[in-house]
Amino acid sequence: MRPYSSRLPLGITMIGTQVAKVVESRNDKYSPGDLVVSNFGWVTHTISDGFQRWGDKDGPVLKLDPAVHSSPSTALGVLGMPGATSYFGFLEICKPKEGETLVVNAAAGAVGSLVGQIAKLKGCRVVGFAGSDAKVKYMLGLGFDAAYNYKKVESLDAAIKESCPNGVDLFFDNVGGEFFEVTLSNMNEFGHVSICGAISLYNATEKPKFGSVSDVILFKQLKVEGFIVSRWLEQWPKAFKEISGWIQETHYSYRER
Repeated sequence: MRPYSSRLPLGITMIGTQVAKVVESRNDKYSPGDLVVSNFGWVTHTISDGFQRWGDKDGPVLKLDPAVHSSPSTALGVLGMPGATSYFGFLEICKPKEGETLVVNAAAGAVGSLVGQIAKLKGCRVVGFAGSDAKVKYMLGLGFDAAYNYKKVESLDAAIKESCPNGVDLFFDNVGGEFFEVTLSNMNEFGHVSICGAISLYNATEKPKFGSVSDVILFKQLKVEGFIVSRWLEQWPKAFKEISGWIQETHYSYRER
């Protein structure tokens, strides 16, 4: 919400996704009692025409399917926008291959934890970074091959070299800043980088100074791509169905807070 709301005028309804129950409907696609999810914002009641806008994309308000969303709350997490972010941002941009090594930061969160588990399903080596020892334990419990508390490592570069002796093939970046620069320097030729976020910069009061990564991207011939998950809005139901199948088959674990 921070990077989006900072670009919006004061006084608007706070942005956010919401699971809601239909109270009254004149739309034959929705009936009273239906549970739906949409980016209604922080409100108690909404009047909707059945469509929602995500960035530059329009799509229908999604009616929850009990066969997929066994719990309505999952539509705000693993089977909602964060789940779609992990699914498309990793599979469509990183395009993982068996045996490749992935580095993912903010890896104990709703997005990073799923990215790491999808990568394991695809046969990758997964190295995660997060900000506490409890999160390190959580990542290892999810099956990550290595996990670090970035606040305790003496050198981020050394930690990556230790856990990725054959270099980094795939990088899913939620943090930006120094982490982005250091990881790029450890990547193999033709590596893929998916830029999902830059949480290290959202609260910055001064513009950070960056080293040059242009030469690294050029000579290692890296593919670096940012994305907004609404790009795949019409494909979200397909992703949720597959993720739900992974959960039911116990290939994937998630936490709700």
